[in-house]
Amino acid sequence: MTVYFIGAGPGAADLITVRGARLLARCRTCLYAGSLVPAELLDLLPDGAVVIDTARMPLDEIIAHLTAADAAGHHVARLHSGDLAVYSALSEQQRRLTALGIDYELVPGVPAFAAAAAALGSELTVPGVGQSLLITRVSTLSTDMPPGEDLETLARSGVTLALHLAAHRARQIVTALVPHYGADCPTATVAFASRAEEQIVRAPLGGLAEALGEAGITKTAVIFVGRVLDPSSSNVTDSYLYSHARMTKLREDSRRHD
Repeated sequence: MTVYFIGAGPGAADLITVRGARLLARCRTCLYAGSLVPAELLDLLPDGAVVIDTARMPLDEIIAHLTAADAAGHHVARLHSGDLAVYSALSEQQRRLTALGIDYELVPGVPAFAAAAAALGSELTVPGVGQSLLITRVSTLSTDMPPGEDLETLARSGVTLALHLAAHRARQIVTALVPHYGADCPTATVAFASRAEEQIVRAPLGGLAEALGEAGITKTAVIFVGRVLDPSSSNVTDSYLYSHARMTKLREDSRRHD
């Protein structure tokens, strides 16, 4: 039997992948975080499936449920919000299952930053303005940031930022970033991306804390910081992907291989 770690997506139930949905239909046990994963996804489980909400459950108890389901011969769905690659608390579960000899498989999902960018109607890598995206967060009551990954150090790169788990530290963000990005740098915050309660707040970096305070946004948000958020930037250029130069090169390469 297999434990399937499935990225449930950013919030909207129909943003789960086709693979994730098909696997849910095979799993007779499902562990999910009720505070983050849409309940509608549980309708994809087979009739009679065991459903366990792990929202307030310690790791040892979660592993005990996974182990019991595996011993019972069940395929198990372990639903995580967003995508498994970022801030999913996946690694410690993998280590425990490996030590127990229990097979598992990872099924990616739509990450929160992608859903947030879609809500903004924005590309995050705009030719002539920015071609990099740095995903990070700030130190909070959760896991500490390693040395060299504090926001002040990362900000020196000047690249577009996608800040997760950070809305309640807006003043700390402004203090760390203004020296590197400028108080006038555009920001866009998307709370509850893809959900019915989605909120979007745009503000210059210097006014970010006040804007989020007025909107009441303190969690479940992605904060973008960077000049790519300004569609009127004078540095914007067209992508080489569609350029006459690239089309000419493709035709020449094709003739050489004919």
